[in-house]
Amino acid sequence: MAHQVNLEYLSRVVFEEKDFLFPDSVVGTDSHITMVNGVGILGWGVGGIETEAVMLGLPVSLTLPEVVGCELTGSSNPFVTSIDVVLGITKHLRQVGVAGKFVEFFGSGVSQLSIVDRTTIANMCPEYGAILSFFPVDNVTLKHLEHTGIEEPPDKTVWEPVLYLKNKKHVIKINLNSIVPSVSGPKRPQDRVAVTDMKSDFRACLNEKVGFKGFQIAAEKQNDVVSIHYEGSEYKLAHGSVVIAAVISCTNNCNPSVMLAAGVEGKKPCHNKSLFVYCAGLLAKKAVEAGLRVKPYIRTSLSPGSGMVTHYLSSSGVLPYLSKLGFEIVGYGCSTCVGNTAPLSEAVLNAVKQVNCVDQ
Repeated sequence: MAHQVNLEYLSRVVFEEKDFLFPDSVVGTDSHITMVNGVGILGWGVGGIETEAVMLGLPVSLTLPEVVGCELTGSSNPFVTSIDVVLGITKHLRQVGVAGKFVEFFGSGVSQLSIVDRTTIANMCPEYGAILSFFPVDNVTLKHLEHTGIEEPPDKTVWEPVLYLKNKKHVIKINLNSIVPSVSGPKRPQDRVAVTDMKSDFRACLNEKVGFKGFQIAAEKQNDVVSIHYEGSEYKLAHGSVVIAAVISCTNNCNPSVMLAAGVEGKKPCHNKSLFVYCAGLLAKKAVEAGLRVKPYIRTSLSPGSGMVTHYLSSSGVLPYLSKLGFEIVGYGCSTCVGNTAPLSEAVLNAVKQVNCVDQ
């Protein structure tokens, strides 16, 4: 929750003190601290002792690592969400190798990204190993500050777009046009799979030996089906069945474009665990209007990133549709994404164990 409070209320980018202007910065122990880099605030994770020292007014030092530039060009497909962009960038940067480095985004493509897109990308930098991923201040940042009520400093020249980290040794180029709708998995965020390839990729994972992209299920067992009885009705489970569906992640759930207008209905993933089904907003509305229902044995939950998310879900009129599908608000912040979910029914657990189901 702290990082969302940073974005909505505390982030100043530049502040004035005794006639001097200082660039804002943040250090903390939470993995989401890097999220503020999306609004031009230098933020990175440190240990508990360093955090306590800063809280007591002591300085903190950091050896400036190598800075890698990431030039974004083009514009993304209308059906591509910020999550798709994140997955595309994550996979690319992991392949290049940016562990222990700063990554700074620049180029014509940056202006195509909203603040929530940028903060989502910045938040995910631990997934590709960078210390932080920085987006310099530009007009998009200024509009965000205006909407959040942050006043501009007296000298407006300080807001001119500027590359903070100028000494870049390497530049990586990513064309946003090349990014397609995708999902991540079955086990690692950098294993991006195009939505159009989900079925074939899942089938291939069943055959592969146990590993990041494999479950090693014998060919004769891949089509096994087991029946369960739940609340007086009979249902069938097989490899790929959904058993946990959660609209979660305090990062994704604070992105209006993801929550209100888009969603990914997952279909194939994690071995004996859940790959969460992201379903939101208009997708939920269309599902209800089409007469679709969530099977009662599926464990559902909705955990927004902040109270503001609940506000725009309610104001837009989509919250009742999420509720009708079983997605009731269970709290704010991290929940199912870190393993905090109510237990599955005994019937489902026994069925999963019986045929060693690769469920989500």
